[in-house]
Amino acid sequence: MADIDLKKSKEIENEIINDYGTEPLAVILDVTSSKSLSNLVKMVVRKYGKIDTLINNAIFEPRTQEFHNKFEDFRLGSWQKVLDVNLNGVFLSCKEVGKQMIKQKHGNIINISSIYGMVGADQRIYGKSKINSSVAYAVSKSAVINLSRYLASYWHNKNIRVNTLTLGGVFANQPKEFLKKYVSRTMLGRMAKQDEYNGAIIFLCSDASSYMTGTNLVIDGGWTAW
Repeated sequence: MADIDLKKSKEIENEIINDYGTEPLAVILDVTSSKSLSNLVKMVVRKYGKIDTLINNAIFEPRTQEFHNKFEDFRLGSWQKVLDVNLNGVFLSCKEVGKQMIKQKHGNIINISSIYGMVGADQRIYGKSKINSSVAYAVSKSAVINLSRYLASYWHNKNIRVNTLTLGGVFANQPKEFLKKYVSRTMLGRMAKQDEYNGAIIFLCSDASSYMTGTNLVIDGGWTAW
């Protein structure tokens, strides 16, 4: 578990040790720093000898209203902060871990995107909830999908697979007005539960997906299939 929040990663590390008796490793990481990523690769290789799979799931989580401003009022600084983590972080992670995967002659990369990287954010569902999805989020998640395609093509003869997992929204006690409108857009009539993407991750990590690269696996309750 590599995250800028080392305390949280350590908590998860201890949970995994207690539940499964395996040997996880919690590492502090800034995905916007090549040096931090290079140090991560060295630590992981030192402990495990290789890196089988990289899952790029880091995301910038805005805490202030400026990141939910109208497009006309969206600041360049806010735009840059979101893209620095959501896009540049994925680029740098693939770059640094990819070097190791080339050395070991195999690897598997899973980049996490969003339905708002595929379709326009439905402005009708937000109302006065003040949780509108930002333009920077949409652009970053869209770019991740084609970055995966590019790298799958670029590393096609290096035994490195690269795929995207595109997700719909997860239920997290959102405002009732927003929730009602959101679930009306899905074929299954609800948001995802927190553990409903686990199977897809396991599939993409395993040899069950060994003939799969450059693909975008979409799991969104039917949102994009209407």
